Amino acid sequence: MTRNELIIYTVGMLAATNLFGIVYSYVVLNTSIFKKFRIQDKAYQPNIFKARFGLYFINLLMLLAFSAAGVYFIFDLFDTKDFTLWVIALQVFIAFVMDDFWFYFMHRYFHENKFLLRKIHSIHHRAHTPFPMEYLYGHPLEWMTGTIGVALGFAVIYFSFGSISVFAFLAFGFLRNLHEIHIHSDIELPIVSQIPFLSKTRHHDDHHSKLDGNYSSTFTWMDRIFKTTFRSK
Repeated sequence: MTRNELIIYTVGMLAATNLFGIVYSYVVLNTSIFKKFRIQDKAYQPNIFKARFGLYFINLLMLLAFSAAGVYFIFDLFDTKDFTLWVIALQVFIAFVMDDFWFYFMHRYFHENKFLLRKIHSIHHRAHTPFPMEYLYGHPLEWMTGTIGVALGFAVIYFSFGSISVFAFLAFGFLRNLHEIHIHSDIELPIVSQIPFLSKTRHHDDHHSKLDGNYSSTFTWMDRIFKTTFRSK
């Protein structure tokens, strides 16, 4: 796999998952297909997706450009040939753990620092009743700060394995995006909710409704360790 091919695969993967998020949002907002799985019973604001599309679009373009540039500059750190499944799975797990570790403290600090909460993080919390694409509704500086966790995860992988599996990199990006889209959906699907150790939609939905606690994203153990878990029911 060449540098340009990996850039295309990365941008394509992110574009595809966000296209899924747009379709998912349309179905949630405009049909009753998922109504019985909704956590909140509040009605969505009329034309809410259209009103927020500008920020979604800006953040998505920045995400695609940021990711493409990142792949371009660190391409030499990737192993583009080895397809050992246990290595891929372990690297994906490490990336998620380190990303979640960073996200917990970053997210908590964005709440505890009143200036950052008021000027930056409050934008994301306008989504009191979230729907899938709300994951991209936030200040660009916030999600860019969040990417430090991803960089930290893959730095640990590189120094532990000597290289980063390109397949682990793409799998992590794919799964992370889908998870972020889903936990902002206000939809708790039975099958997804039974995946062990994975943070459920309700965990993050409660965070949006209370604006305090439940700072973790992928898992919930950081909230449990630091006793910041909140449950609405």
